[in-house]
Amino acid sequence: MDVVSTLPAFVLAVLLISASPGPAMALIVRRAALRGLPAAVPTVLGLELGLYVWALVAGAGFAALVAASEVAYLVLRVVGAVVLLVLGVRAWRAAWRDTGEEIAVPVRPTARGWWRGFGEGLLVQLANPKAAVFMIAFYPQFVPAEGPVFATTALLGLLQIMLETGLYLALAAGVARAGDWFRRPRIRRRLEAVSGTVLVALGVRVAVSTR
Repeated sequence: MDVVSTLPAFVLAVLLISASPGPAMALIVRRAALRGLPAAVPTVLGLELGLYVWALVAGAGFAALVAASEVAYLVLRVVGAVVLLVLGVRAWRAAWRDTGEEIAVPVRPTARGWWRGFGEGLLVQLANPKAAVFMIAFYPQFVPAEGPVFATTALLGLLQIMLETGLYLALAAGVARAGDWFRRPRIRRRLEAVSGTVLVALGVRVAVSTR
């Protein structure tokens, strides 16, 4: 199998998968809408670092062990569900406690806010059990078994995170442009409530889902 000849199919598959709704998109939309593009950037970077870690894990063969082990998969599934549920409940609380006051969006996020957004993205991606299963099901279609598996997987992983980073930053920029509308008190409360519901629903789905 020639890796170069399969690149168009790989790029198309990555774009389609990245554009599908999920926890990553919910986090990015919420953060860009309420805090602006600069605050969404660390979340995107955290998500993509987590994805690249899973790509390297898959290349090293450890993802197959996670997918094959019932205990490891269960633990990761529970952790992933808890992370999403906590983020969802946090959004609900923000909607409930919203006083209706205007919020100022800083031009640059504080160091604490930057690392918080980065950490949220990284944790959500690393605690996603579907990521391990996805990697061992998706990447072997484009990695020649007779070639350098780890190196090829690492390069394809870099290509994927570059594509996803561009896609997610474009999404965040588009949402951020409508930030003034999203940050109206009534709209803001509804956005927090809806994003909280989406995250909780995704957490429940992870908790009850099978492989």
